[in-house]
Amino acid sequence: MYAMAEKGKLEMRYTTFGRATGLRVSRFALGTANFGTAWGGGAEETESRAMFERFAEAGGTFIDTADVYSDGDSERMLAKFIGADREHFVLATKYGLSTGDVKISTTGNNRKNMVQALEGSLRRLGTSYVDLLWVHWPDPLTPTDEIMAGLNDLVRTGKVLYVGLSNFPAWQAARAATLAELRGWAPLTALQFEYSLVERSAERDLLPMADAFGLGVSTWSPLGGGLLTGKYRQGATGRLQDWNGGVVQKEDTRQKSETVDTVLAIADETGLSPAQVSLAWLLGRQPTGAAPRVPIIGPRSVEHLEAYLQSLDVELTAEQTDRLCLASAPVLGVPHDGVANAASTLVGGSFEAVHLPPLPVR
Repeated sequence: MYAMAEKGKLEMRYTTFGRATGLRVSRFALGTANFGTAWGGGAEETESRAMFERFAEAGGTFIDTADVYSDGDSERMLAKFIGADREHFVLATKYGLSTGDVKISTTGNNRKNMVQALEGSLRRLGTSYVDLLWVHWPDPLTPTDEIMAGLNDLVRTGKVLYVGLSNFPAWQAARAATLAELRGWAPLTALQFEYSLVERSAERDLLPMADAFGLGVSTWSPLGGGLLTGKYRQGATGRLQDWNGGVVQKEDTRQKSETVDTVLAIADETGLSPAQVSLAWLLGRQPTGAAPRVPIIGPRSVEHLEAYLQSLDVELTAEQTDRLCLASAPVLGVPHDGVANAASTLVGGSFEAVHLPPLPVR
């Protein structure tokens, strides 16, 4: 991992995106779902530009958008913001959901929609290629081999450099990666999914699978849609109201309440903001041998962005990390809960612990 100091304000770090590529990205990705107000909430163009420029000034290079964000306004704004500096940024967009009116021929992950959606994104972004194209969500109709074959064709044209799957289950992502490898197609590069202190389900299968295949990982909603800041307890508004709940976490279980309580307690003890505590925990979740995971930060103002950026310089103590891990620990279920107990028997009972390295990527 590299580091670069920018104007003495903070130290942005950089990493390769997974072990299977040499693509270099900033330690945070700037999520632009809030660029535009078509969905309600969000930011007008002036504020969106200010956020983009502050992120770039801090050394940020990884930009994450989608064709549907603010009905295309996010991509159109980014075309203006990036301008002639296109080569400096790693620009990622997504396809699969319909922009504007939903039509039968403009939805889904099929090859037809894949091609026309990419062409629409390229026009809105004002660029001839995207660095990374995500398949936004799985659909129940399109076969995995059609998706990977279509992505391979787009890579061959030079309009897409890398491909990834967003919000796909681990079994389907593993199948996609294996199909691409066996058939000599453009490889699956990365996965994207929700991950935070209040949503750690990815630890069951998605994260181990990504580490084993050497995939890059970017994670969205690092603050649970604002839940981890504690603002909803104070009656503040945010994505919970703007998006009518949507994919935003709610304080609807005892464990989530205990997790928020722990975040707020550590913030009070340290003088940090709850956002800094939550993001510092997330940045520290890097297993030995695995490529660093890249959180997608989605500010609605420059003030919000500054809080995100300040977490780059925060390091929690082992005791604080343990408290957060204990409060938020997920139930992994079958078969994971039994794996640890069975491990010593499976290797002959002579080892105190078993640490298998990730599988090599061929």
